[in-house]
Amino acid sequence: MTIRGDVLLAILLMALVSFVCRAGGYAILRKFRPPVFAEAMLRHLPGALFAAYVTPSLVAGGVPALIGALAVASMQIATRNLGLAIVAGVAAVWAAQAALG
Repeated sequence: MTIRGDVLLAILLMALVSFVCRAGGYAILRKFRPPVFAEAMLRHLPGALFAAYVTPSLVAGGVPALIGALAVASMQIATRNLGLAIVAGVAAVWAAQAALG
């Protein structure tokens, strides 16, 4: 296996840019306190990002995907066990696909 210099350079530069973005954010937030509105927005950002990632798949997956999402949410609320929730969601999607054809 040969290592291409241009690919290695691209990977290293992407890693550097990612690190600078993350470290820069931490450095800025250590020096300056964001306004209350910005803090509230940052607290809710992970949930909004997750919804943005999941929604297109749910829409494209149709009824089986929605049934699976409901199974995951129900199991997570009931047990607070992420692994069990994922297994329940996969089983629900599989069952819905088998039942709906």
